[in-house]
Amino acid sequence: MIRILLAEDDSVMREYLTRALEKSGYAVSPVDRGTAAVPLLESERFDLLLTDIVMPEMDGIQLAQKCAEIAPDTRVMFITGFAAVTLKAGKAMPQARVLSKPFHLRDLVLEIDRMFEVGSASGLN
Repeated sequence: MIRILLAEDDSVMREYLTRALEKSGYAVSPVDRGTAAVPLLESERFDLLLTDIVMPEMDGIQLAQKCAEIAPDTRVMFITGFAAVTLKAGKAMPQARVLSKPFHLRDLVLEIDRMFEVGSASGLN
């Protein structure tokens, strides 16, 4: 099972994504900010860091850079509603994927499946 560390400061979006990703067969550990994600990265193994870019205390780009130091095998996907930070994220972490809000949940699951070359096991439409 693919393990996802989800860092999203918007509680409604975080809860929605957690439920939807778990329904799609992923194990999800949600946190409300980047600084809460770092101790988990240090103590557990995750396949994917799924992070919002704009967050208080530590933004998603800083979190992804910290993740690269702590757990270099963990893949990174950014989710953002801001076009300008999409460019910044691409420059800072060129190997990461970026998904712009608003997105359909099906697109998120397809993107994650593509990252891990998983067949479409989810029934989301």
